[in-house]
Amino acid sequence: MSGLTLHGFRYSVYVRAVRLALEERGLAYEMNEVNPFADAPELNPHPMNRVPVLDHGTFRLHETAAILTYVARAFPGPPLIPEEAAAQARMVQVQGITDAYAYWPMVRLVYSAGVFAPALGQERDGEAVARGLAMAQPVLAMLETIAAEGRVLDGAGLTLADLHLAPMIAAFTAAPEGYRALAAHPALHGWWQAMVGRRSLARTDPGLPG
Repeated sequence: MSGLTLHGFRYSVYVRAVRLALEERGLAYEMNEVNPFADAPELNPHPMNRVPVLDHGTFRLHETAAILTYVARAFPGPPLIPEEAAAQARMVQVQGITDAYAYWPMVRLVYSAGVFAPALGQERDGEAVARGLAMAQPVLAMLETIAAEGRVLDGAGLTLADLHLAPMIAAFTAAPEGYRALAAHPALHGWWQAMVGRRSLARTDPGLPG
């Protein structure tokens, strides 16, 4: 056994990012379901009641980028962090873009209002979806430029940029409008088509509630 326990909410894109890294490393782990939206905060090992949290034996770590870096460095496998300085900087840049600019419009607006809420039996909020799509346009443009450059998000190699971003794009493209917006960016769309074919992405698909 690897001695790994992942604490998190199965529908969280950040938890899925860590699961992708663990799957790509071929690591067995225990999953401790923690819902920060519903469970009592004392049930969550994260001091701010967020997810994910990773335990490796007695070592506990939170924050997605830190966990991804730890998995990449601590366990053997193909390199997930580029050696070349410019590529490594692009990887970190994509991770920053993902957290700062992609999460809210793509996940909390387009996906939550357009896909997740209806799966819970709630009314689809078309206004929120439209607002998220508008906010996502400059984010997609930034990512398209990086994908077209070819250092990361190239659809061939795999870095932490792919693992961090992929769950958000999966959520975003679950809405038809999100998929159409992505498809208008050819380099990014080509990257996504390559990611969809990865076994790890299929194995970490949380599905929808209901």
